[in-house]
Amino acid sequence: MSYCEGKVAVVTGAGGTLCAPIAVDLAKKGANVVLIGRTRGKLEKVAAEIASAGGVCRVEPADVTDEKAIGEIAGRVAAEWGPCRFLVNGAGGNNVKAMPTRLRFSEADFSPTADFAKDRGFFDIDMDAFKSVLEINTLGTVIPSRVFGLQMAKAGGGAVLNFASMNTYRPLTRVAPYAMSKAAIANWTMFFAQYMAPAKVRVNAIAPGFMVNERSRQYLMTPDGGLSPRGEQVMHHTPAGRFGEAEDLLGCVDWLLDDSAASFVTGITVPVDGGFLSSAGV
Repeated sequence: MSYCEGKVAVVTGAGGTLCAPIAVDLAKKGANVVLIGRTRGKLEKVAAEIASAGGVCRVEPADVTDEKAIGEIAGRVAAEWGPCRFLVNGAGGNNVKAMPTRLRFSEADFSPTADFAKDRGFFDIDMDAFKSVLEINTLGTVIPSRVFGLQMAKAGGGAVLNFASMNTYRPLTRVAPYAMSKAAIANWTMFFAQYMAPAKVRVNAIAPGFMVNERSRQYLMTPDGGLSPRGEQVMHHTPAGRFGEAEDLLGCVDWLLDDSAASFVTGITVPVDGGFLSSAGV
């Protein structure tokens, strides 16, 4: 019997490139999967894939920073399926308005940008956008953890899996708020792990490397499928010699969620990066 068969698994960001395959995999292993995300259409595509494979799921559109909405979902799920046993905090994102196009300070930073879309420094970026990135990536993990973590504790245990990033370890250029928030995820994972240990709730995180998705293709690859200059830099630091795919995460996710395999593992962040962090590129 699978470690998750017949148990409730909640996946936030379930319509995304990385978490959709995780949700599908959990359903194939017998979990009753709750799909949470902001866009119903994306969730329904994942639900259709799960249904076609004979799995069980439910679509619950919501903003993960809305604690009232997440609490209502938790109540419905508990009443109909029982308590959450596994929580995958995959919701998050970035905002181009919080990303400078210039990588280092220059004389141009002394003057307001004339063309925000094409040329902006750190001092030109939209601070509301900056705050929104921090909120979705931090509170978007904390709030589901509060709601479903308490449910797990009342039921006698569970496992939480957060999403960190390569930015957790070193801030990549142009993504200051995203990097800040992902560094915070590793810290939050350690805090929540030690806090929830008496309740038999384990809390860990994974840090995906450079994964191929619709957004990353735009800056890692050229239209003909070759490597962009940024893609070449990434590959120069990746001993595995390729970009990652969502399916590369599944084994690590299973290990960290499975109490029989990882019963003494809590509070850690595991890079799944093809060796990116191990390589200085020289």
